[in-house]
Amino acid sequence: MYARKAFDAISLFHDELTALRRDIHAHPELGFNENRTSDLVARSLVALGYEVHRGIGKTGVVGVLEGRRNTSGRSIGLRADMDALPILEQTEAAHASVNSGVMHACGHDGHTAVLLGAARYLAETRNFDGKLVLIFQPAEEGMGGAQAMLDDGLFDRFPCDAIYALHNWPGLPAGTIGVNPGPAMAAADHFEIHIEGRGGHGAHAYQTNDPIVIAAHLITALQTIVSRNVAATDAAVITVASVSAGSLPAMNVIPRDARMTGTVRTFSPVVQAKVERRMQEVVQGVAATFQAKIELKYHHLFPATINTPEHARLVVDVATELFGAEQVVSNLVPSMGSEDFSVVLLQRPGAYFRLGQGGAEAGHVLHSATFDFNDAVIPVGSAVFCRLVERSMPLDHAK
Repeated sequence: MYARKAFDAISLFHDELTALRRDIHAHPELGFNENRTSDLVARSLVALGYEVHRGIGKTGVVGVLEGRRNTSGRSIGLRADMDALPILEQTEAAHASVNSGVMHACGHDGHTAVLLGAARYLAETRNFDGKLVLIFQPAEEGMGGAQAMLDDGLFDRFPCDAIYALHNWPGLPAGTIGVNPGPAMAAADHFEIHIEGRGGHGAHAYQTNDPIVIAAHLITALQTIVSRNVAATDAAVITVASVSAGSLPAMNVIPRDARMTGTVRTFSPVVQAKVERRMQEVVQGVAATFQAKIELKYHHLFPATINTPEHARLVVDVATELFGAEQVVSNLVPSMGSEDFSVVLLQRPGAYFRLGQGGAEAGHVLHSATFDFNDAVIPVGSAVFCRLVERSMPLDHAK
C-alpha cells in the first residue's frame, strides 16, 4: 500500500532518529536558550538540502523545501517544539539530562526527532507539489515562543495554507493517533490575589482583620463560580495553586497580608469572560464582607487550541490509511492543559493531534521527573506528518 511507504522508509533509519532524540534529551535547554538544539536542527536540515532560516523567535529554526514540482501554489507547515522544563530528572536512563535541574519532561525532544524524521523522508522523496515549511519552535512552555515567531513575521516570510503539530500523549496506547475536530486544548489564564488585612497577636484575634481567614473564605467562594455559573455542558476549571501568608515559626502572629496564585482553564471565550467577571465580583464581595482590601490581577496567557474540522478529518484519514481505524481516535476528549500552538491556529487553519506513547498507567506522565519519550513511536508520528504533506499537496500521479 502506497501510504505505508513513508512509515516503512522511516523505520529503516529509526535507530538514527532514536540516537538523535536521546542526544537532545541528554542536553535539554530552557525556552529561548535552545542554542545547541537549534544548531543540531539547522545542521540536519542543511544536510538534507533545506533552505534554513534561523533566529525567528530568537532561537527558532525554519526549513523550507520545494516538492518535485511547485506549481500548485500551496504550502503546508509542520511544527515541533524544542524546549525543556526546569525539573530535576529522576529517570536513571543512560541518556538522562547532563544539565542538572533541566529535563525534557514533556517530550519535546521526541517531537523534534519526529519532525526531523519527516524532514528526511520528504527531502528524499519530494513526493508533493508545493512548498513545505518546517517550523522548530522555541519556548512553548509558558513563554510564548509561538507568538515570538509570529511577531518575527513567520507567516509573512513563510506563507502556509495550513499547519499541523503533534504532541505525545501517555494516556493513549503507543502508536495510536488521537484528534478532536474542534477544541483540543483549553485557554490558560493566570491570576494573582493580594489580600491586605490587619495583623496582630494570635491571642487577641478580635483586634485584627485576619487575612488567612479571608483567604479561606475567598478560596471557598471561588470554587462556587464553576459549579453555579457555568453550565454543566461547558467546561471550566479554577485552581488556587498557591497560598502564602505568615511565617511557620510565628505560631502566635496573625500576618498583615496574604497572597494567592492560580490558573483558570476554559474552552469558550464566552465562558472565559464570565469566569473572569465573576471572579472580580466575588473578590469585591469578600473584600466588602471583611472590610479588607483585595486586589485581583488576571492575566490571559494562551487562548484555546481549536482545530479546523476539515484538517482534523485529514489527520484521521491519513492515520487510518497508515495504521488502520483501530489505531485512531477521531473524537479525543479535549485536554484542560494549554498549548501556545493556539495562537498559530488563530492565524492559519490546521490541526493539533496526539501521538500515543503509553506509560500513564505506570505514572510516567507529562511534566514528571520520571518521564521519558517512547522512541518506538517516532516513525508513527513522522509518517503521519509526511502523508499530511503528500495528501495536501499531491502530485498528479500520487496515490
